[in-house]
Amino acid sequence: MTKETRVLGFTEWRALEQAHEQRADAFTRDRRERAATGQTHPVEDFLFTYYPFRPGLLRRWHPGVGVLLEGAADQPRASWKWYSTTGTDSQVDAAAFSEKNERVIRFIGSLLSATRQRPAHFGCFGLHEWAMVYRQDEHRHVAPLRLGQSDTDAVVDGNRVACSHFDAFRFFTPPALPLNQLQPSRENQPAMEQPGCLHAGMDIYKWVIKLGPLIPGELLLDSFELARDIRTLDMEASPYDLADWGYAPVEVETAAGKAEYVRHQRGFTERSNVLRERVVALLG
Repeated sequence: MTKETRVLGFTEWRALEQAHEQRADAFTRDRRERAATGQTHPVEDFLFTYYPFRPGLLRRWHPGVGVLLEGAADQPRASWKWYSTTGTDSQVDAAAFSEKNERVIRFIGSLLSATRQRPAHFGCFGLHEWAMVYRQDEHRHVAPLRLGQSDTDAVVDGNRVACSHFDAFRFFTPPALPLNQLQPSRENQPAMEQPGCLHAGMDIYKWVIKLGPLIPGELLLDSFELARDIRTLDMEASPYDLADWGYAPVEVETAAGKAEYVRHQRGFTERSNVLRERVVALLG
């Protein structure tokens, strides 16, 4: 990690903090409003349920490593964990955080670096979501299947299933598990993760959250924004009929739908690798 110290004046860092809070509030507003009324959303809520991070975590701005905040010693952040104060100023105590979380930091840095360097694979066509409902009458989402159960099963049977991400693969139905041409596991995750995988791209958000105050606020929200955009495609390409929610399907059971999926997938690969590079550079 960089040892150079950059100094932000009080007015400067407060403006950055407020802009961050406004951006975070925009990202979480709908979720917070639904939570207040007990409503749910099959697409947007995923980032707040599968990833168990409260919206408030997104709102907390950190300057990142090696940034001294002038006049912050009498601000609430001075009492936050992993901050240190010197006179009237405050900054992230990167050394203390790194010592306490050395294994996690090393794992995340190694995983993201290795993933970024691998060639991207674009042959899965989002069929992991189809394998999660294969030959099963009860499903995770209340939305109906767009093709019905039998035709959905036929799509899985008629296509190559090649999911490389364990946290998607583990939700396959029992009949779908042996159909996958890969056998991802928690143990082989570092060797199997590849940048074309939508779930690997979404997980960058998880990793930067775990890196806590080491990550500048902008990088945190950029990672969340990528995860949000990926989740949209993930469900548009799923077997669910989400027309009532305003989503048009990406019909991956057709050649045109597969081409559309890959086009988006390539764009997400580029965006995710940029984020991986930013995280790895911070940890280096």
